[in-house]
Amino acid sequence: MTALINDYFKIGTIVKTQGLRGEVRVFPTTDEPSRFELLKSVQLFWDKKSAENSVYNIEKVRFHKNAVIIKFNGVDDCNAAEQLVGANIKILRKNALPLEEDEYYQADLLDLPVFTETGENLGTITKILQTGANDVYIVSNPNSKDLLIPAIKSCILSVKIAENSEDSKMIVHLLDGLREL
Repeated sequence: MTALINDYFKIGTIVKTQGLRGEVRVFPTTDEPSRFELLKSVQLFWDKKSAENSVYNIEKVRFHKNAVIIKFNGVDDCNAAEQLVGANIKILRKNALPLEEDEYYQADLLDLPVFTETGENLGTITKILQTGANDVYIVSNPNSKDLLIPAIKSCILSVKIAENSEDSKMIVHLLDGLREL
């Protein structure tokens, strides 16, 4: 069975080459950059909408500042590494790190419908900001301005991620002043 594009999680983007021996510099988009050390191979995607990809086996992983430096098997010089710049690094959902209670994959939250505890449809999550203290969900609705909802227990009452996306939703309590932001 062929995997669909939604079966993958993006964990990084190759932003440039590193040195002359075929290494690439990766901007990690995962909360756990150390997870790269656990991987034997990854899949590279050059188009967000396409499931066409190439599998690359990992030879070596190291870290430099906020970047992950990866050496792939068979990519042995700067010219070969240059061909990989711009590719998104993805893994299959089944290979993702397990979640703790009340944790969700960002990919599952994007486009999730958001309702108040009284049933008002606020819109859908269109972006997730990572602020350090807590994530902030940007909820967009074509009939009103975007809402910024902090991912804290006093705001997020429940999250239901169902196999049938029509049954998935987030229920929130809007703290005083959130509509005015």
